[in-house]
Amino acid sequence: MPTIDTCQLTIKDYTILEVMRERHPARDETFSAILQRKISSAVVVFREDIPATVVTLSSRVAYQVNDGPAETRIVAHDEMRGLVGMLLPITNPRGLALLGLAEGQSMSIPTANGCLETLTVHEVVYQPEAARRERLKLAGGAAPGSWRLGGPVLRVVHRSDELQDKAENKVMAAFDTEFDDPGPSAA
Repeated sequence: MPTIDTCQLTIKDYTILEVMRERHPARDETFSAILQRKISSAVVVFREDIPATVVTLSSRVAYQVNDGPAETRIVAHDEMRGLVGMLLPITNPRGLALLGLAEGQSMSIPTANGCLETLTVHEVVYQPEAARRERLKLAGGAAPGSWRLGGPVLRVVHRSDELQDKAENKVMAAFDTEFDDPGPSAA
């Protein structure tokens, strides 16, 4: 099984990791080492370009720890109420290790007792970026790679020059009257 020498992160995921490093420089040594390794090995891509087989934030991933049974969790930014046991936050060493790995890729991390555990991604069951691309494709949006050109068509509702003409006409109409009292709004 290939171990991590690079990982792929979306711009958003990479930015979140950088903020974590800046805001919590005094975290425990193990977590800081994993975070630094993740940031330094990252290949950063647009969300539209991330392969569907890579773990991103909010991805549901099937993974294995050492030779244990496969587990499925949602890699999340933080713990959320009501989803106990379903989430694996990136504030946890395992969640952080899985972020950016592709199917079949592994990463070994130290445990609290000083041993190493190897996490292996078996399958990215759901990835929000891939789901978004699929929705766009089904809705007749652009093909992958040309998303910027196939966005929604905009329709002009009001033109600024029309509004300008109307405003000037109102001002001119006010000056055409011989009555010069601007009324209570002028006070």
